[in-house]
Amino acid sequence: MAGFFDKLKKGLEKTRNSFTDRINEVFQVAVYIDDDMYDDLEEALITSDVGARTADEIIERLREKIRTEKISRVANVKPALAEVIAEYMKQDTVEPLQYPIIMLVIGVNGVGKTTSIGKLAYRFKQDGKKVIVAAGDTFRAAAIDQLDVWAQRAGVDIIRRQEGSDPAATVFDSLSAAKARGADVLLIDTAGRLHNKKNLMMELEKINRIIDREYPTANKMSLLVLDATTGQNAINQAQEFQTVVNIDGIILTKLDGTAKGGVVLSISQTLGVPVRYIGVGEGIDDMQEFNAKDFGNLLLDSELDLEQYEHEVEE
Repeated sequence: MAGFFDKLKKGLEKTRNSFTDRINEVFQVAVYIDDDMYDDLEEALITSDVGARTADEIIERLREKIRTEKISRVANVKPALAEVIAEYMKQDTVEPLQYPIIMLVIGVNGVGKTTSIGKLAYRFKQDGKKVIVAAGDTFRAAAIDQLDVWAQRAGVDIIRRQEGSDPAATVFDSLSAAKARGADVLLIDTAGRLHNKKNLMMELEKINRIIDREYPTANKMSLLVLDATTGQNAINQAQEFQTVVNIDGIILTKLDGTAKGGVVLSISQTLGVPVRYIGVGEGIDDMQEFNAKDFGNLLLDSELDLEQYEHEVEE
């Protein structure tokens, strides 16, 4: 599991270094635990794209921890902050997946939706699951062709129709295939036309009706793909999607390419939706299951008990 940990650490390097540098600058100049230190820490969190509301909540929790544990030295504040952040993100804990499962993947064009489906397909395949992907974004030939390439790379089956065909028809075909072939996971790509919410809502409602009718015994999950490099704008985008569809989880992509990864801290709390997967690289094996505790430790460059980490991952 050390290789897994190293990959995650390397993928988050830009995010981690930027976040840690901002926090370290505060502790380098702070002499006392006072309002100035708290204000500077809150500003450091906000400039890391944590968001004003989340930054305020974290600082208030830090104040309370320092009071109750009677922390008096500045040197002990950073480990306390790491614990507060880890505890804050523990609310992201989610139940394990139950198979067979249908994952409806949504998101606007350009966030890495189709790529994420390919990487998830590979991840499930490596875990010994039988996977099918469905090219439900029939409005863009490029999306269909791109998903076809990813399906080949991942070594999984793809259900597709020609450009311009009814997405619901592709979903129907994929459900029939999933049942006939005994698939554990069906990943469905969808169009990301958020600019036309009425059409998007009607399309997703139709797809969901077909899933409920054709495969009611399967578990169903809607995953929203967001681009971490867009920071707080990703949250605004997610709130728009929430007006048209119930979201069960977040896939946060391109964390390896952003210096403002603090958005992870605020996204679940703001939306009330857990982050399930994070993309930390360009490779097919760079989609990682999100773990709040480990992410918090890496983000603040805190000491991590690798043996404990390996034990948790194996479980």
